[in-house]
This record gives sequence, C-alpha cells and structure tokens, in this order.
Amino acid sequence: MYTPPAFREDRPEVLLRLMRESRLPLLVSNGAHGLPDVTHLPLLTDGVRIVGHLARANPHWKALRENPRAIAIFPGPEGYVSPSTYASKAEHHRVVPTWNYEAVHAHGTVEIIEDAARLHEIVSTLTDHHEKPRAERWKVDDAPADFIAGQLKGIVGVVLTIEALIGKRKLSQNRPAADRDGALADVGHNNAALADAMRAARDGN
Repeated sequence: MYTPPAFREDRPEVLLRLMRESRLPLLVSNGAHGLPDVTHLPLLTDGVRIVGHLARANPHWKALRENPRAIAIFPGPEGYVSPSTYASKAEHHRVVPTWNYEAVHAHGTVEIIEDAARLHEIVSTLTDHHEKPRAERWKVDDAPADFIAGQLKGIVGVVLTIEALIGKRKLSQNRPAADRDGALADVGHNNAALADAMRAARDGN
C-alpha cells in the first residue's frame, strides 16, 4: 500500500483500534493463474494474531495451506471530498477533488485450523464479540450440540500471525487548516464515520 509520509500511520494502538473497528476485512493471498485469492470475512485481532474462518467449500483455504503467506486488509471509513469545500478555492482555484479513507494491511503467515475444539473456540469468540452490543445475546452453545458439530464440519479456521502492519489515514492532513475545516464540515453532513475519522486525525488521535 502506497503510504506518503503525511498519511502513514505507525502507532500500534491506533492501528489496533482501526483493525478492531473495521466492519468486513478481506483476506488476500497469492492464487492461481496470476490472480490473487480474495475472501471477505469477519476477523478479530488482539494485535498479535488475526482469527476468522472460511467455508470449507471455499478453495482459498487449500491454497493457503500450500502457500500460507497472506495479507488481511482492514478498510475503514471512506468518502469523496469536493474541492468546493476548501477555503483556498476562493483564493486561487488551484484545487482538485480527492478521496479520504483509512486502511490497515496486516502481513503474516496463516495457520489452517480443522480441529473441532479450536473451531468451536473461534466461532464462539467471533459470535460473542458481535453479539456484545445486543441486549439479548445469542451464544453458540444455545444451539444443539449435534447441530453445531455439523456446522463446524463446514468451515476451517484461519489464524494469521502478524509480521508487519502498514497503516494509512488519508484524511486531508496535507491541506491547510482552513481547507481541512471546510472539508470536515461538508463531510459531516452525509458521512458521519468519515467526519469522525477526520476529526480524530486533526486532533492527533
């Protein structure tokens, strides 16, 4: 990922926050015929490992077992920024549109998990995480044990051990303060998540 100095994010605590807030990451690895294998799937991380699971029918896991190098991509808020929002437009008109976004790429080696007990732990952890905001939380063990055992046979777990993190937060940091404020005010009307990210970057968070 191309990361100019103005947009590169290296702080571990910020990278971990961005990864945990990402809604639907992508797992990418070298595939056949010169094209990458790409799977969208929920992933969880503690900053050391990234955990998720693939459908057993998805051939991606077999390719990963043969060549376990992969990148997990964690996209964040994104959106268009119009040059009409910049204060400098009124001064010299030398402005162009851009697209703001956040993303983290995690490079590492993947372990494929087929053991039923470890798979149960993975799906339980994922479920508990996503059920946490709900008043009535569903748990894996709410379903009959034989049913869950059958469902586990249809998946394989993936555990990526993080070897490198590359973070990018392109949030108008390269613009003068007045331009950033104008862009932030405009984005705030229709893209609250991106506005929050721009505000955080402006405030050094």
